[in-house]
Amino acid sequence: MEEAVTAGQLRERGNALFQAGDHAAALAAYTQALSLCDGEPERAVLHRNRAACYLKLEDYAKAEADASKAIEADGRDMKALFRRSQALQKLGRLDQAVSDLQRCVSLEPKNKAFQEALRALGSSMHEKMKTMSCTDSKVAQMFQILLDPEEKDADKKQKAAQNLIVLAREEAGAEKIFQSDGVRLLTQLLNTVKADLMLAALRTLVGLCSGHRSRTMAILAELGAPRLSAVLGVEHEQVSLAACNLLHVMFDSLKEGLQKDFRGKEDAVVLDSSKDLKLLIKHLLELLALEGASAHGRDNALNLLIKVVPRKSPKETNNSMSLWVIDQGLKKILEVGSTVCGTPGSLPVTENSRMSASVLLSKLYDDLKCDAERENFHHLCEDYVRSWFEGHELAGKLRAIQTVSCLLQGPLDAGNRVLELEGIMDSVLSLCASVCEAHQLVAVEALIHAADKAKRASFITANGVSLLKEIYKHSERDSIRIRALVGLCKLGSAGGTDFSMKQFAEGSTMKLAKQCRKWLCNETIDVGTRRWAVEGLAYLTFDADVKEEFVEDKAAMQAMFYLAKSEDRSVLYAVASTLVNCTNSYDHEEPDPQMLELAKYAKQHIPEQHPKDKPDFVKRRVRKLLTAGVVSALACMVKSENPALTNSCRELISRVFLALVEEAEDRGGVVAQGGGKALIPLSLEGTEVGQTKAAQALAKITITSNPEMAFPGERIYEVVRPLVSLLHLQRTGLENFEGLMALTNLAGISERLRQKILKEKAVPMIEGYMFEEHELIRLAATECMCNMAMSKEVQELFLAEDSDRLKLMVLYSGEEDERLRRAASGTLAMLTALHPAICKRIPQVTVHWLEILQALLLSPSTELQHRGAVVVMNMMAAEREVAEQLMASEMLEILSVLAKDKDKPRVAQAAKESLAQAVASGLIKPNPSQD
Repeated sequence: MEEAVTAGQLRERGNALFQAGDHAAALAAYTQALSLCDGEPERAVLHRNRAACYLKLEDYAKAEADASKAIEADGRDMKALFRRSQALQKLGRLDQAVSDLQRCVSLEPKNKAFQEALRALGSSMHEKMKTMSCTDSKVAQMFQILLDPEEKDADKKQKAAQNLIVLAREEAGAEKIFQSDGVRLLTQLLNTVKADLMLAALRTLVGLCSGHRSRTMAILAELGAPRLSAVLGVEHEQVSLAACNLLHVMFDSLKEGLQKDFRGKEDAVVLDSSKDLKLLIKHLLELLALEGASAHGRDNALNLLIKVVPRKSPKETNNSMSLWVIDQGLKKILEVGSTVCGTPGSLPVTENSRMSASVLLSKLYDDLKCDAERENFHHLCEDYVRSWFEGHELAGKLRAIQTVSCLLQGPLDAGNRVLELEGIMDSVLSLCASVCEAHQLVAVEALIHAADKAKRASFITANGVSLLKEIYKHSERDSIRIRALVGLCKLGSAGGTDFSMKQFAEGSTMKLAKQCRKWLCNETIDVGTRRWAVEGLAYLTFDADVKEEFVEDKAAMQAMFYLAKSEDRSVLYAVASTLVNCTNSYDHEEPDPQMLELAKYAKQHIPEQHPKDKPDFVKRRVRKLLTAGVVSALACMVKSENPALTNSCRELISRVFLALVEEAEDRGGVVAQGGGKALIPLSLEGTEVGQTKAAQALAKITITSNPEMAFPGERIYEVVRPLVSLLHLQRTGLENFEGLMALTNLAGISERLRQKILKEKAVPMIEGYMFEEHELIRLAATECMCNMAMSKEVQELFLAEDSDRLKLMVLYSGEEDERLRRAASGTLAMLTALHPAICKRIPQVTVHWLEILQALLLSPSTELQHRGAVVVMNMMAAEREVAEQLMASEMLEILSVLAKDKDKPRVAQAAKESLAQAVASGLIKPNPSQD
């Protein structure tokens, strides 16, 4: 008996949660109730309710399964039949959906909702059948045009290819192509080795594989992993990129499972795709070390491995794929990272290849979970470096040193370990003096990458500085001098932003910076060399004097922005670092005064801020960067799909954007140049700090700009989730406040936006901040709730019997803060107009209700008076008993006075309507002197 009661309570709780819009919590309550319930009828109701939850959560397969269980218990359960028909429609099984709806209509012939749903579904099926009959002939016709060697009309072929691609994007079209022997025909298109036909085939295959595991596995079996890998490695850049996109979609489909499979009533067959995943990855790894593969094909393979191998989140426990790739392919990845361009037998690589290899190695290393796994990684790296360093003469030593550079830019621990190997550092220093430019480049770059690693900094300061100075002063090659200069920059910036810790003599840092700017602006030097000038500035701009000179040099700023937009994406981090330094957007905590005194007493070092790093200087620097076009450069950097746009790089860009929108007058310009659009992906992906900084920048823009203009079209809905993330408890008070203010603006625009905010589960957090001690946060939350209350779901929360929400709004209407009273009383005015039940409940929530309403009507603020008068007017019309209480108080006298106030027509009109209602109810007699 006790269990039955508990199950019943859980069901009631689930009902309340469902009504409140918390469908996930309602589902949990119903599921728990099922575990405690034995009675078949009760279980059927719970299954039916779970089906409703799954429909709201868009899990249509589970919605159908639960509805079916309810129907098994009672074949006449119309709610279950209707819900199953809705799920079946979404799953594409229209014939079964019609059958369920016809059953609903036969059980309740007069139900207009059932009739309308059946009519709409019948129309939809008719259109689908009509379309499919046309599609059959069109598919055959398109393939015929594309595969006909006699067809010379290029426009006709292009149109056929485009139609095929568009058709494959729709599930019905993709299935039709697949069923019409499409894979074999698409294979024939690939066999033509004509770029335009290959592109059409690859893009059509993307549609066929997208979100459909069984089709993907069939296509992979038909084409074969070696074939796909070979297409990825072709010289034609667009074809390689299209193959990369197809492989990415295949990986996602194999991993995600059966999202769109059509399998009728039978349970879906669980397919094991792990072998296919490993097969694809195996061929990607082999492509890395394949001499015949193109440079961009190699880059695409690295990008794919970065995206699909490491875990997306540390919450995922299985890192077996990373372990398998390390065992099977770490040496192949190092083959790319160790490539020395221009040497005999070197692999074809782009300017981005080695950076991509470093990023992949870093991600694999970060995906390891224990010391044993990391130790294995270290051993493999050390063995690889030794295999080149020992017994391969000079060429081998260069490959070993290049590997060290690659590791130092990726997994630092592994880089430091190989740097400690016997003979490595000595070889680096000796090769720095080589007469061969290629050898000297490799050695100097390795020295630079080692220069800011803590374990080697003191050794390099003692042994490398004089060598770098010698190279910088006497080398005749700019490519070598610029790298030597970067090494000196790194060593010279060891004190960071601490003004009191300078490594070089007075003026030396400024001279280095001037030379960096000179090289940066020299267009006769290749882009790959000029990027090293940005690397140098990334370190030198810790010095405020360097920052000031840099922002005065518009040509240097624009040259850096040009590089940021170039194809050499390895410059991204250095550009972002330089901009973070110039805008002072790094984290800096104010030191505790007591700790400063203690440090002085103990004669310890105390960090000092440069006078030119004060807010006024920073503000001027930001303005100069904006004038020079920094926003368009940042927007271009964010668009990059290159691995060089790492999460830490994204964080730096987010920090810069936040600094750029600090002043309200600058925000319009940032949006106009594409800043608003660029901030959305930054706020959804990357480090937690980076996402938060980007979300805060979005909030600042939303607060002071018209959101519909700042984020046009569908983009405005993408802004909601980042703004809601600012409400989490771990965020700062300022972030909470700005998030609430921005959401208030969005909630006032449209019902669709309010629904999006509800879907992101923001309402409970907004409610929580209505109790916040900080008055501004409390006010912002109340204003946000006022706008959210225009939604029916939020209104239902105020109608709930066991809730104090209404009481809080009534009490806030009597607070001293006028803005808080305005928001709360505005909410009451709207709620009482829409729901007479709320009018009846107001006297029940607090004994001070009458006093609060009277204070509103007597307020010197016309706005508060009007809101109070509207609340009273609504209460007078809702319930006679409430009206009697109002008329028995001083309210009658107050209303009578307000009704005569000609200076406040809106207030007077509401007062007159209240009095007229009192007369109509027989509570007072009409006043002959009144109109």
